[in-house]
Amino acid sequence: MDTSVLLLLAVLLSFLLFLVRGHAKVHGHLPPGPRPLPLLGNLLQMDRGGFRKSFIQLQEKHGDVFTVYFGPRPVVMLCGTQTIREALVDHAEAFSGRGIIAVLQPIMQEYGVSFVNEERWKILRRLFVATMRDFGIGKQSVEDQIKEEAKCLVEELKNHQGVSLDPTFLFQCVTGNIICSIVFGERFDYRDRQFLRLLDLLYRTFSLISSFSSQE
Repeated sequence: MDTSVLLLLAVLLSFLLFLVRGHAKVHGHLPPGPRPLPLLGNLLQMDRGGFRKSFIQLQEKHGDVFTVYFGPRPVVMLCGTQTIREALVDHAEAFSGRGIIAVLQPIMQEYGVSFVNEERWKILRRLFVATMRDFGIGKQSVEDQIKEEAKCLVEELKNHQGVSLDPTFLFQCVTGNIICSIVFGERFDYRDRQFLRLLDLLYRTFSLISSFSSQE
C-alpha cells in the first residue's frame, strides 16, 4: 500500500481515538445512553420516521433519564411525569436555564430576553417590562386594541359561514395584528401582502429555532 495512504489512515485513526477519549473525559458524568459515534453522535441510530419511537425504546433500555447525542452535542432526556416533575419543580432553580441556540448566537450575541440566563436576563427583563409599559401594556389602550382586533376576527369568521375553516391562520393574524398595533400603531388587513410576508418570516424563524439543527 502506498506510504501516503498509510499515513492518511494513521492520522484519521489517531483523530478518531482523540475524539473518543475526549468524549469520555468531558461527558463521563452524564446519565447512561447509547454509545455515540464521533461527530455524528446517535443520529444514525434514530428512527427516520420520528424520534419518539426511538426515545421510547431508549427509555425501556436505559430508564427515565438517559443521554443521546445529536451530532457532538449531548442532550439529557427526561421521561415520565414523576421524573419531569422532580427536575422542573423540585429542582426548578437548577433546571431554569435556557439552552444555547447556535443559529441565533451571531445575531443575538447573548441579548434578547428569551435567549439569555441569570443576571443578564434579569437586567434585560426589567428593561423589557419598562419598555412594554411605555407601549401601553397593562393600560386601557392595549385592551381597546385587543377588542378592536376581536371585532375584526368576528367579521372575518362571518364571511366564512357555511364553509369549513381552519382558524389557525386567522389566530396567527390576530396575534400579529395586536403586536403591530402596539409597536407600529396600526393594524393590517388579513390579506395584506406585506403583513403576510411578515407572518411567514416569523413562522420560518420559529420553525428554525425549534429544530434540532439549530442547536449548538
